[in-house]
Amino acid sequence: MESSEHRLTQQVTLLRNLGRELRISIGLAVGIALFLGLTTPQSFLVALVYSLCISLCIQALISVGRFGMSHQLRRHYPQRRSALNNWPGWPLMAPWVVVAGIAGYYGGHWLADLLTGAKSIAVAAPHDPRALFPTIAVVFMISIGCTYFFYSRGRIAAMEVQAQSALRAAAENQLKLLESQLEPHMLFNTLANLRVLIRLDPPRAEAMLDRLIAFLRATLAASQAGTHSLSAEFARIDDYLELMQVRMGPRLRSRLYLPPELANLEVPPLLLQPLVENAIKHGLEPHVDGGRIEVTARRQDVMLVLTVRDTGVGLAQAGAAADGTHFGMRQVRDRLATLYGSGAALALAPTGDAEGGCVATVHLPIQEHEKTEKSA
Repeated sequence: MESSEHRLTQQVTLLRNLGRELRISIGLAVGIALFLGLTTPQSFLVALVYSLCISLCIQALISVGRFGMSHQLRRHYPQRRSALNNWPGWPLMAPWVVVAGIAGYYGGHWLADLLTGAKSIAVAAPHDPRALFPTIAVVFMISIGCTYFFYSRGRIAAMEVQAQSALRAAAENQLKLLESQLEPHMLFNTLANLRVLIRLDPPRAEAMLDRLIAFLRATLAASQAGTHSLSAEFARIDDYLELMQVRMGPRLRSRLYLPPELANLEVPPLLLQPLVENAIKHGLEPHVDGGRIEVTARRQDVMLVLTVRDTGVGLAQAGAAADGTHFGMRQVRDRLATLYGSGAALALAPTGDAEGGCVATVHLPIQEHEKTEKSA
């Protein structure tokens, strides 16, 4: 699937480049026709037919030679960068431009004779030896100029594509690095708690270990995916809360609310888990009576709003959590910035009600499509 998408992108880019070259050639032909119409006895329409036929024939021959030679070079030298950009190089193109210019001039002139019924026009008549040499010289210079212009535009476009690919690869690598930091951090905290629980309550420690194994098994596939459905994200959060429930018992209460119409929206995997972990560690655990975790989703225009609210000690007592310096907050912010740039945001604020605690709110663009399996 990825290779077909890459080929489709290349074909679309090629068609756009050819369309741009065609528009420039037509514009150049119209300019020459205006000049001939003003400086020679021929009418503008006749001059336009000759200019279009000659310029398009020359451009067609140059393009056919360029793509044909590039194709052959790709077959024999697949790693040659210029051939990959549909440019065989000036040592091959320079003589071909001369051939294409002369052949295109005669071929275009012959075609224009057929269309207009005329035998010759001033300045562009191959039957007039006095006009032939300067005309071919002008055609040759214009052909070289246009070829160099198209070559430069193509090279700039190729460099832009390479730069975008490099930026995309860097962003993907950064995202993979951030995601690779997530599970070890969560696992370290869980194992540290499990170590304490083994001494105090072995049966609960065993139950917690079973939940941990089930959670890791369920999140393995999710962590390897680029995105998954919001319903899958909530399922992983439910698994994690069940794991924490074994350790905290009745001190941890939770409520998850996901509207059915939002269940199939795509989100980054394990996006909310660090926020839930943060709420438990810095909000509920320091609180004597524990508290409640609420995870909700709602739609706000074109944005998806996800909230993780706790009724714990609040920002004032949570200390460093107030400025977002904990790993969980930092990791989520970095992932959002890598994936969406300025289009997504994470905010942490006090709840402002009698229950106390704080709420983490994620805003990210809605991705409407349902996830489908990709075939190779």
